[in-house]
Amino acid sequence: MATAIREFDPKDMAQHPDSYFRREYVWELPVRISHWVNAACLIVLFLTGIYISHPILAPSGEAYKNFVMGRVRQIHFISAMVFMVSFLVRVYWFWMGNNYSRSGFPFVWRPSWWRDLFRQATDYLKLERGHVHLGHNSLGGLVYTLFVVALGWAQMFTGFALYSETNPSGFFGRVFGWVLPFLGGSFQARMWHHTFAWGFVVFAILHVYVILYDSTQYGNGLITSIISGYKFYKRGDLKHDRWVS
Repeated sequence: MATAIREFDPKDMAQHPDSYFRREYVWELPVRISHWVNAACLIVLFLTGIYISHPILAPSGEAYKNFVMGRVRQIHFISAMVFMVSFLVRVYWFWMGNNYSRSGFPFVWRPSWWRDLFRQATDYLKLERGHVHLGHNSLGGLVYTLFVVALGWAQMFTGFALYSETNPSGFFGRVFGWVLPFLGGSFQARMWHHTFAWGFVVFAILHVYVILYDSTQYGNGLITSIISGYKFYKRGDLKHDRWVS
């Protein structure tokens, strides 16, 4: 049996505005591209990093005829370079993009930020729609800051410091070489790099759960928005994210 779709009635919308969704362009193209590039790079980096730390393949024949670990490390390093470029593009667009590019920034010195943080957490615990931000809310912004921005910088500094060991007097050695003695040596830096990687796994699990929950609970097109850039909102939702004011 076919589903009957009610014809749009402007008069009904005027009388019942809360029942209708509006659409707004939220995520600009650089934000969407960097999101998917970062996601792909992190998957490749994690899988290759796990193999580098615990190699499980045992190719047959003489060692000089095989280059499995070398290829895995090569893929790991290339992915790291791509991730760094994409990460820096996103940092640049944080300043140059629209307000939604900066939404959710943790203004920890503002009482209003803390109120929004606890309000959002309470809404999630109650499993209620609650108030909705078109951009990132305070809770989402805090999670992104800790698990993406902070971990991203930590991984790049420790990773490129380890990479610099192949040429200590080169560019990466001059820029990142100080990280190794700062953390207590190569082994300690490698362990921190490995530990930080698991933080992205924790984030990925939380991230996928929340976007599935929000998309079904709020009906705001959260999943498709990272492809099209458009999100949907109802009257009363927090549509105008602010950066400074």
